[in-house]
Amino acid sequence: MSAATDAQPTTGGYGFGTGPVFLASISTILGAVMFLRFGYAVGHTGVLGAVLIVVVGHLVTIPTALAIAEIATNRRVEGGGEYFIISRSFGTTIGGAIGISLYLSQAISVAFYMIAFAEAFTPLVGRVEDWIGMGFDLRFVSLPALLALTLLVVVRGADLGVRALYVVAGILFVSLAMFFLGGPIEGYAGDAVPWMGGIADADPFMLVFAICFPAFTGMTAGVGLSGDLANPRRSIPLGILSATLAGMLVYVAVVWKLGTSAPAAELAADQLIMGRIALWAPIIPIGLAMATLSSAIGSIVVAPRTLQALAADEVVRAKGVNRFLAQGVGLANDPRNATLVTAALAVVFVLLGSVDLVARIVSMFFMVTYGALCAISFLEHFAARPSYRPSFRSTWWASLFGAVACLVLMLQMDLVFAALAIAFMVALYLVIRRSRADATDDLAEIFHGVMTQATRWMQIKLQKTPGTDWRPSVILITPRTFDRHAPMEFLEWVCHRYGFGTYLHHIRGLLDGETFKQSREVQRRLVTSSSERAGAIFVDTMISPSMESALAQSLQMPGISGMDNNTVLFEYSVHDAPGVVDEIVAGTRLAGVARMNRLVLRHTDHFFGNRRSIHVWLTWHDYRNANLMILLAYILLGHPSWRHGEITLYAAYPKSEVKERTAELKAMIREGRLLITDKNLQVFGTDDRTDFSRLVEVKSEGADLVIRGFTDDRIRQKGADFFRKHQGLGDVLFVSAEETIFIE
Repeated sequence: MSAATDAQPTTGGYGFGTGPVFLASISTILGAVMFLRFGYAVGHTGVLGAVLIVVVGHLVTIPTALAIAEIATNRRVEGGGEYFIISRSFGTTIGGAIGISLYLSQAISVAFYMIAFAEAFTPLVGRVEDWIGMGFDLRFVSLPALLALTLLVVVRGADLGVRALYVVAGILFVSLAMFFLGGPIEGYAGDAVPWMGGIADADPFMLVFAICFPAFTGMTAGVGLSGDLANPRRSIPLGILSATLAGMLVYVAVVWKLGTSAPAAELAADQLIMGRIALWAPIIPIGLAMATLSSAIGSIVVAPRTLQALAADEVVRAKGVNRFLAQGVGLANDPRNATLVTAALAVVFVLLGSVDLVARIVSMFFMVTYGALCAISFLEHFAARPSYRPSFRSTWWASLFGAVACLVLMLQMDLVFAALAIAFMVALYLVIRRSRADATDDLAEIFHGVMTQATRWMQIKLQKTPGTDWRPSVILITPRTFDRHAPMEFLEWVCHRYGFGTYLHHIRGLLDGETFKQSREVQRRLVTSSSERAGAIFVDTMISPSMESALAQSLQMPGISGMDNNTVLFEYSVHDAPGVVDEIVAGTRLAGVARMNRLVLRHTDHFFGNRRSIHVWLTWHDYRNANLMILLAYILLGHPSWRHGEITLYAAYPKSEVKERTAELKAMIREGRLLITDKNLQVFGTDDRTDFSRLVEVKSEGADLVIRGFTDDRIRQKGADFFRKHQGLGDVLFVSAEETIFIE
């Protein structure tokens, strides 16, 4: 879909423009914390410390805002705000986990703002107590106000709330203007500005940060109106990004004004210090009341829509509950039932009555939500899925920074709380995935894309910059897969950790609908079989009329790992028909033409015995094969199945060369190039009267694997009989090297 097409309006709900998104976000950003706790922040950390709080907070919120803006432009946006955007881009499982956490943070925010709203009445507490003749708890304000606000939203819907935002934003602007026009408090000449620090015995920086962080989270408030926007793909990015940047500038200005208008002790002690600085003191409690009320309106409008969307998608299986919560009222589908549930949850937290405690809870929920959002956005950049094509693009490093910043700050703020929040998010993901029959592992899908991109990059890089150290890149093609296990397992051993293996099952015939269907079924079985053994090889099928043509095709295949295939493994069982060995002889000749190292595995019912002893036989024919034979033996011992194995090296040379060759081998042992001891080395002198085959069978009768070399000349002389030798032995690997391989 083109960008032009993507930009087309998508009318829904009330059909709002960008203004309500900006106002909902900015009025939530410039809310309770700004009026009640930024004097405290400057008093405890100093002007520069408070500016650092603003900067660090926005190092989290700006990447999150960019990620949300990007995700919002990926596809058509409907109701449900951030949850809808995330779930439709990344799947219901990821969306549900983040959505539930997001809903809780939004619902608890309603309580936070209503508690803060009650704080605006602090100057009146003394008078009220004198009037009623008893103590006055601010919850007598916050609880009725919450119930009244809930009733208003339920009866009149989001339209009234959005129209109220314009009035609230106007009063908020006036209160800020009068604050900035005010002068220092009485008796303060500006000679003790707390630039570098605050009061003695100040609260730790991270505690102050945790209390102040909810101030910056309001940028997502406007996203919750997604279902009521005429063009959400334009309004959401523009509204939330402009509100975030504007809010950051206002907070820096507020910190500077506070720091230059009152001493640290006064800032820390008086939570309504802004009123003493403002041109007209009562405007600050009025602005606080309006700001908290607008924030509460924003949250109580947004949170139920998130809950409604979660219920409509049946993220958690509970049919009756989902039907109740998903039900809407009127043409705009106002979530009346979800609003009542949200209000009930808010009442529970209002009863706590502490702004600071609820602020810390809200901070942790927002942190884990924002961190998950940024992490998913970062992974999506690397997954590069064709279905993910937003018209607004953030950057991968911004999302990564946001995710890491969230994690670090969570751990710094409260280690136990952070661990519980992360565990809660993981548990949500697992519960949703297991409770829904149609749920997919959305994280696995994204990681699959990431791995695909990483593999693509590495394959190209490997091809352009081949390494100098030899490692096995082995290809095995056979039609005899499902009546034996030794070949596939042996390939896994050889390619464990050090190399890469490609296993191809040969299907004889021409490519048509029937053979292709058969090949897909066989591939599925191969993948299952390999996965059950945790095999680290690539498995596939090859449809070809003959083994020779299949081998010719496979020899020309590019290496799956990015490095060229350098070795071919052939296999046969001692029970196979004679024609199988003849086929292998022809195959070794063809592989030799392609300059590939050749391995021929002759396996028996012995199935490598106890996997403890490997006998390597070197002869005067094996000058080229020796290093590959020895290296393969070492590689096998690196696999857990052979961890108790031991290599014994037998060397048979003409009697005239025995002394010289023995000295060479012992020198290699001393230099560490052969990881065996002298007792595991035996050298035999041979002549024309020596029955070499008999010697091998006598010495290696009990070996779990015997490795022997072969050359093209020997195969031309002996043919298939060469591979049929040593009938008294167990499993034998015949090796022919076409490359010069060094053992350092």
